[in-house]
Amino acid sequence: MPHVEHHFVHRSGWLRAAVLGANDGLISTASLVVGVAAASAGRTEILTAAVAGWAAGAMSMAAGEFVSVSSQADLEAADLEREKRALNEDPRDELMELTEIYQDRGLDADLARKVAEQLTAKDALSAHARDELGLTETAEANPIQAAFASAAAFSLGAALPTLAAFLAPEGTTIEAVAAATLVFLLALGAVGARLGGAGMVWPALRVGFWGAMAMAVTAGIGALVGKAV
Repeated sequence: MPHVEHHFVHRSGWLRAAVLGANDGLISTASLVVGVAAASAGRTEILTAAVAGWAAGAMSMAAGEFVSVSSQADLEAADLEREKRALNEDPRDELMELTEIYQDRGLDADLARKVAEQLTAKDALSAHARDELGLTETAEANPIQAAFASAAAFSLGAALPTLAAFLAPEGTTIEAVAAATLVFLLALGAVGARLGGAGMVWPALRVGFWGAMAMAVTAGIGALVGKAV
């Protein structure tokens, strides 16, 4: 039976956007709720702030990811266009360049030349995109996919502390939201690591720690502002 290896690098694009969005939704919304609650705000104000933060954050994440990944896609397209022109104008130098790349990776000169010639004959632009520029279909930038993944993940993350604030008994909003958010963050860190094929304990603890720090800071600021106002 042939040996089969399972790799997860093909998930890197959407997984990064999804995990970032969910973490941001959880931490920013929970921190906002805790900060507003610490300022002695009422239930209506707390929930209004949570929903407003949810909507604003989701749109911000979508727009930010779209612009960022679009810029990456534009850069990749420009590099490919330059490479295409170089192949048309000076194919001999481009073949030598590809040969040197394979030699640097450990092939002897004759084999490197043969490999470069065969790959160039099949699809010269793909060979240079992959081996010279480091561009592959797996890593290809997809702005729309990244934007939707970020917005959806942020919304999912933001919904959890918002629901906790809604269900919390009067006077226990801070404790309920903080506890629920830490549980969700630990679970999210573990799931994200699992989807990426990594160990789950350290990523979960790392996410939980920074989430706790964010809520502690905003709670302190909210308390100070509430007293001052």
